[in-house]
Amino acid sequence: MTITAVTAITIVDEIVALFADQGSQTYLGEPVSMAEHMLQTAQAAERGGASPALVVAALLHDFGHLVHGLPEHSADHGVDTAHENVGARWLERGFGREVTEPIRLHVAAKQYLCTTDPAYLAVLSQASVHSLLLQGGPFSAAAVAEFDAEPYAVDAVCLRRWDDIGKVAGDATPSIEHYRSLLEAMTTC
Repeated sequence: MTITAVTAITIVDEIVALFADQGSQTYLGEPVSMAEHMLQTAQAAERGGASPALVVAALLHDFGHLVHGLPEHSADHGVDTAHENVGARWLERGFGREVTEPIRLHVAAKQYLCTTDPAYLAVLSQASVHSLLLQGGPFSAAAVAEFDAEPYAVDAVCLRRWDDIGKVAGDATPSIEHYRSLLEAMTTC
């Protein structure tokens, strides 16, 4: 086995272990756990015909909540954990930009959609509206233009839409192990 293969397996093992160890946390006022939410989002991406990289991004989009080291209910205390940046930075150790950039941009995609899609705000859960306010609210016209110029903006918007539907209590999903080979294939180690 090569060093690259060992490194890929190691980072995937870390991800799977963090899902097992921290994934049962409640998901910010939603009726699902962190792991359930991320698995539902990945399943929605798969069903939507997403590329392998975007399925992995959907699976790991809220990974920052598992590694930021702040209290589980930080948002309830007015703290934005910047989970999108924390998660993307952590995942850069083993994944390329096609995975990490949609993750980094998925909060900005919510802000973008709140500005550009008049019906979008109405589909957000109460918890998502609360976090939107902590994250800076809807974008200005200048921020919309800046987001549009991002190379992974379209992927981030797709990810955001799957993120919004991945909050169904009791929804059956594959386990994290279902995604292990895809995670290993997408690593850049």
